[in-house]
Amino acid sequence: MKNFQDKVAVITGAGAGIGRALAVELARHGAKLALSGRNLANVTETAALCEQEGAKARAYKLDVTDRTAFYQHAEEVRSDFGPANLVVNNAGVSLTATVEELSWEDFEWIVDINFWGVMYGTKAFLPQVIASGDGHIANVSSMFGLAACPSQGAYNATKFGIRGFTDALRQEMKIAGYPVSVSSVHPGMIKTEIAWKARAGGDRDRDALAANFDKLAKTTPESAATTILRGIRKDKAKILIGADARVIDLLPRLFGSGYQRIITAQMKKEVS
Repeated sequence: MKNFQDKVAVITGAGAGIGRALAVELARHGAKLALSGRNLANVTETAALCEQEGAKARAYKLDVTDRTAFYQHAEEVRSDFGPANLVVNNAGVSLTATVEELSWEDFEWIVDINFWGVMYGTKAFLPQVIASGDGHIANVSSMFGLAACPSQGAYNATKFGIRGFTDALRQEMKIAGYPVSVSSVHPGMIKTEIAWKARAGGDRDRDALAANFDKLAKTTPESAATTILRGIRKDKAKILIGADARVIDLLPRLFGSGYQRIITAQMKKEVS
């Protein structure tokens, strides 16, 4: 996909952050936007920003954990816009907890949104993307889909899962000869509200964790959006966002499983 003019773009988690920035950037490139999220008011604001750029945009209320609703959403989009060309499965949440602290409720919550939301979105829209004749699916993983980190076991599980699923899908599309490409997107720390909407296990102070995240996050959603679209144009299998994501990507490639010693030592230093 070399340009986005008149392409039908579907974005989940479009009410804020990367989803909103990506929608606005696609609007500037002439795309038609099907935008969804749990908070319809926020998604409606995003759609209005896209319309200010001269794009056709519609907001949809969607719970990505509801498989039936996702398939209904796909049919709504087809009816409103025609077959989807570009699908960005972006909706996601964060959870900080050791495996020992992790409750089954929290584990199921993050898996339902992060992992199953991407699976449902891909499966629901894949027939349309294939039929479009010029399609791309971008599934948002994380830098923690590249290397594991203590207290991120549940989050790692979902993001590693997205990466493996997405890599397999990319290969399948090429083997089948379909006009569809696929990318796994790996953001580092992005200046969004994700940390403030996260959950924390044990006696952890969620607000303190979020404040620390804000201090460390260097990449803006707008910069992330630009990087994602550049990666799609270049047909990249893996799209890295931010210097921190690039460093994390290097660790296991340079040190193999030894990267764990580096991360463990750093985490011990921070705790002490």
